[in-house]
Amino acid sequence: MEIRTKAGGDAAEGPAAPAATTHAGGRATSADDRVSTRPLLSVVLSRPEIGSLIGAVALFVLFLVVAPTLRSGASLLTVLYSSSTIGIMAVSVALLMIGGEFDLSAGVAVTTASLTASTFAFQLHLNVWVGVLAALVVALAVGLFNGWLFVRTGLPSFIITLGSFFMLTGLNLGVTKVVSGGVSSPTISDMAGFDSAKAFFNYTLPVGNGLRVPIIFWLVLVVVATWILLRTRVGNWIFASGGDPVAARAVGVPVKKTKIGLFMGVGFTAWLLGMHNLFAYSNVQSGNGVGNELYYIIAAVVGGCLMTGGYGSAIGAAIGALIYGVVTNGIVYAGWQADWNKLFLGAMLVIATVVNLVVKNQAAKR
Repeated sequence: MEIRTKAGGDAAEGPAAPAATTHAGGRATSADDRVSTRPLLSVVLSRPEIGSLIGAVALFVLFLVVAPTLRSGASLLTVLYSSSTIGIMAVSVALLMIGGEFDLSAGVAVTTASLTASTFAFQLHLNVWVGVLAALVVALAVGLFNGWLFVRTGLPSFIITLGSFFMLTGLNLGVTKVVSGGVSSPTISDMAGFDSAKAFFNYTLPVGNGLRVPIIFWLVLVVVATWILLRTRVGNWIFASGGDPVAARAVGVPVKKTKIGLFMGVGFTAWLLGMHNLFAYSNVQSGNGVGNELYYIIAAVVGGCLMTGGYGSAIGAAIGALIYGVVTNGIVYAGWQADWNKLFLGAMLVIATVVNLVVKNQAAKR
């Protein structure tokens, strides 16, 4: 006599999927080998941000011990603000890396957005908000150009965006010198619309000693990006495009459109951070942003994004950015030489990557 049961334990008739089989003697000869509920520990360990979370906690405890100043509310808000200036970009860079691509022009694109807004409004004597909108169009156009050129040529995104990096660097400096005669954009603090734009992009909320609005932007971006990745069809497309684009195309995933959209997402966050930088200082140096793209990538990789694509999270990238803020400010509060900053960041990049790999492999065995 045989009794077939469904995975949930209810009796089933007919040739159901593999089921537990029991003979008359009561001895089970086979079991349902379909995937069942995973242990909580295995689920936790399989999360891409677990390695960065361990590193962040360890570093935070270290600097709380060696730098008592860090324990104050003002210092913690400073750490959060510093983290947000990397984290805003790290979110979109992480999504792009999950999609299997890189953007080496992300750092200078932030400066391009700032310069466009200030120069456009100043030279044409327009309301500052017109310059802000013009900068948004330019930033999205840069992302569109990178994505379009990538899908049209098939060249590695590393090469495409490296070229964009040099072109934007040259344009930032060259156009600024021609227009303003110097290396910085004109000051726009006395122009129409400046006060309202500053109130939006550089507002300080009366929380504690002052919660600056980029922190809010950062947290909102993390929430939205996490929702997209885990709860929408677009999130599935992103993972599929980065994991195996050939197989993704075979099942109907619009890989090209997805990747172009991800590049434009980097352009959007570049605009957002660029506007904050502009209205925080009223002008911007044309040489700013060079090298910042590496910090964005470090934050994403430390947060669990694989260089090969198809794996990672926005939360992990946020933790990676937080590690940057803790290290850069913790070293100052501890009274150490600032030269140790890059050593810590480099070590964290290697350690977190190794930890992420080990944890991922262990979780896969469970």
